[in-house]
Amino acid sequence: MRFFYFLLGVIAFGLGVLGIFLPVLPTTPLVMLSAFLLGKSSSRFNQWITSTWVYEKYAKDFVEHRSMSLGRKIFLLSLASVMLLFPLIILAPLWKLVIVGVYIFLYYYFIYKIKTITSQDSMK
Repeated sequence: MRFFYFLLGVIAFGLGVLGIFLPVLPTTPLVMLSAFLLGKSSSRFNQWITSTWVYEKYAKDFVEHRSMSLGRKIFLLSLASVMLLFPLIILAPLWKLVIVGVYIFLYYYFIYKIKTITSQDSMK
């Protein structure tokens, strides 16, 4: 099973790298998927990735407690909203409905499913 996770992680990473050059492939989700899969394939890789400052700063609270600070929530929702405006403007009407559905789900998830914490809560 570890080899299967490793193989999928390498494929996801390769597709993520291709996504840098091809706008139809989403780079960030594929790289995040590859980190998850490679972490499942190797305890050493998992230990390394969870000890990096990027993980500590941006993902630790969410992964461990399903929580984020209000500032981080606002930043991520703003960034996602701006990025979703591009397909909302250029796609056909049917696809625009899909994008509106993604907006609704995104805001629902961030407001009701992710706990909002203060900076003191994250220090615990």
